[in-house]
Amino acid sequence: MTVVVDRFLERAVERLRPAPARRSEVLVNPRGDHTLQNHVLTVPDDAKDAAVLVPIVARDTGPTVLLTERASGLRHHAGQIAFPGGRVDPEDGSVLAAAYREAEEEIGLDRRFIRPLGYLDPYLSSTNYLVMPVVGLVSPGYTLHLNPNEVADTFEVPLAFLMDPRRHELHTRELRGMQRRYYAIVFGDRYIWGVTAGIVRNLYETIGEP
Repeated sequence: MTVVVDRFLERAVERLRPAPARRSEVLVNPRGDHTLQNHVLTVPDDAKDAAVLVPIVARDTGPTVLLTERASGLRHHAGQIAFPGGRVDPEDGSVLAAAYREAEEEIGLDRRFIRPLGYLDPYLSSTNYLVMPVVGLVSPGYTLHLNPNEVADTFEVPLAFLMDPRRHELHTRELRGMQRRYYAIVFGDRYIWGVTAGIVRNLYETIGEP
């Protein structure tokens, strides 16, 4: 491990949740798409549970974050940048199991390469998903096999880049007839925004710069 990775691991152990938050803990005004609109929300009873893996790759040159580009033919969020993840199914048994399953189904990332570090605060999306981010350290020897029906591409971004608050821009656009403010991170020709950028901001506020 490099010094930077070791330092990240120390802070992750200290600051991440050791277990997923219960709904009762985040029932009123959770993190989410509404936050920058200055709205105070309660998690709806019918909010669907989802899990994403935030994969931190332990590169010798410095840790990176593995992200996906969603397939262009998807019904929702086509072409957007995302973490591997999806809805928690009843048979999963846990948030961690759901994150592992989705990573395997979407990009073929074998769970043997993942060391779970902890959990970020849940994130309530505008599409009524309560997303639980699982932060995992990924050994760099992994191989990927993309499901073309779900993922068009994968790429890595230096953790230091994503944890630089100067990269966290506030953008505005009209969505569903309303002006909405949201975090956006521009990495080359990649535009990271919405839930993904919100979770990156969550990681920064929890762990800080490398």
